Amino acid sequence: MASHAEHHHHEESFVSKYIFSQDHKMISKQFLVSAIFIAILAYMLSIFFRIQLAWPNESFEFLSMFLGERWAPGGVLDTNAYLAMVTIHGTLMVFFVLTGGLSGTFANLLIPLQIGARDMASGFLNMLSYWFFFLSAIIMVSSLFIEGGAASGGWTVYPPLSALPQAMPGSGMGMTMWLVSMVFFIVSSLLGGLNYIVTIINLRTEGMKMTRMPLTIWAILLTAILGVLSFPVLFSAALLLMMDRLMGTSFYLSDIHIAGEALDYVGGSPILYEHLFWFLGHPEVYIVILPALGITSEVISTNARKPIFGYKAMIGSLLAIAFLSFIVWGHHMYVTGMNPFLGSVFVATTLLIAIPSAVKVFNYITTLWRGNLVFTPAMLFSIGMVSTFLTGGVTGIILADSALDIPVHDTYFVVAHFHVVMGVSAIFGMFAGVYHWFPKMYGHMMNQRLGMVHFWTTFVCAYGVFLPMHFVGMAGVPRRYYEYSNFPMFDGVMDLQVLITVFAILGGVSQIFFIFNFFYSIKKGQKAPQNPWRSNTIEWTTPVEHLHGNWPGQIPTVHRWPYDYSKPGKAEDFVPQTVPLEPGEEEH
Repeated sequence: MASHAEHHHHEESFVSKYIFSQDHKMISKQFLVSAIFIAILAYMLSIFFRIQLAWPNESFEFLSMFLGERWAPGGVLDTNAYLAMVTIHGTLMVFFVLTGGLSGTFANLLIPLQIGARDMASGFLNMLSYWFFFLSAIIMVSSLFIEGGAASGGWTVYPPLSALPQAMPGSGMGMTMWLVSMVFFIVSSLLGGLNYIVTIINLRTEGMKMTRMPLTIWAILLTAILGVLSFPVLFSAALLLMMDRLMGTSFYLSDIHIAGEALDYVGGSPILYEHLFWFLGHPEVYIVILPALGITSEVISTNARKPIFGYKAMIGSLLAIAFLSFIVWGHHMYVTGMNPFLGSVFVATTLLIAIPSAVKVFNYITTLWRGNLVFTPAMLFSIGMVSTFLTGGVTGIILADSALDIPVHDTYFVVAHFHVVMGVSAIFGMFAGVYHWFPKMYGHMMNQRLGMVHFWTTFVCAYGVFLPMHFVGMAGVPRRYYEYSNFPMFDGVMDLQVLITVFAILGGVSQIFFIFNFFYSIKKGQKAPQNPWRSNTIEWTTPVEHLHGNWPGQIPTVHRWPYDYSKPGKAEDFVPQTVPLEPGEEEH
């Protein structure tokens, strides 16, 4: 092993430190900062199309200023621009912020630090994973600026809209860029995921048994396995779609007429694409939410000053969620003419997945019960996450049942459901993680008061946006429509559209507290102590100043599980994992 000093002299240059860094801590920061910028862009797009939905055909000068006359002629959002924004907003958020941002940041930061490894199994592959992610994001964002506009068939890019370049303006070059971007993203996910799995299985320190791993690591391990098993299926879907577009095949096309002209595609089925897409698409929901659940477990236990309730049940529920997530994809397809018997199978499996999710919520509430609670911003976001996961999950039970799903399918009810359960919950988990591990990442503390303001404004605005949206959906308002003023039956819910948009704008403004706090604290924040939250996990035994290899000298040995808080008979209310068990002391 090369000494620290040897490493030091070539680390100094900007290029080796920031661009070709193979240090997991630097790569996690790269993922985080990239995700923050992508999230800002994706949120701005949502504000633009929300303005159109709330005040259809009204002129707003700033829209033409921001978007130019081609996309917002006379200050009114163009129809094709609207569809492109809806599509790119969804794609950026789901894949680049919630998948890449959440897993990329916290898997990279926490795996080596919490299992006691010097670094990832392969620093080189880890670096490649980030740069493929970056390249993919650049291609996706730049598709907004090309002639004809970005992909506009919705973030699910269903054929035939996406398979025929002549179908609509966004189906041309924009759609091809979307597919190329996704291929690079899948490569990034697979490189990262395989690295995470190998590191967790092979590089644990002495004494770090699987049953002593923090729940964050369990969640990240299962997330990585889900990604490795499901992303190749999206790759195959994208490949067949590419062939339909460029090589004249008809995997997804049959009996198509455009402008009165019959095209000579026969034998394909768009339903095949839906099967392939949703076979990734539903595990993807859990790829997004599992890391957030893991972070929440860690933060709630630390700040409740109590052992996590039902540690093994929590691992069991993570395993059950991971397994079941592969056999529920059909609930996205109840309205495709699916055989009702097959539909009922998917109803049963989808309702089953509510059980391990409920176990998690129950265990969080029980951990909080009579705990000695410390309300840090991370704790507030974790409790907020439990709240949104619960409320979003309840509407999921309605959508799981095919008889109840069919009336609200493809309405705003579905949009409200998945935004609450995976959008808001995952973002809350991400915020909790950033506030909690920021001292580890940057050696400084974030401002607690600003963090509190950020939480309350974000929490109120999140519910302000998505609670009314359920009612809009129950009124039957379909999603992805450009305007509703042509449908008199929807006049009654137009006021709600305005309310939703106002809350969305306020929610966007409230993120300024976070962005300022984050970037200001990197340099100017209060210096972080060694273990600011008095936590048990071993990442807090590393020095505040980062060094290559995480620990100077020997890696600590682990003697106990990570949740020994408030243990009877101990002087302190926390016992770090590195403290040996006393004679006669039970582990937990």
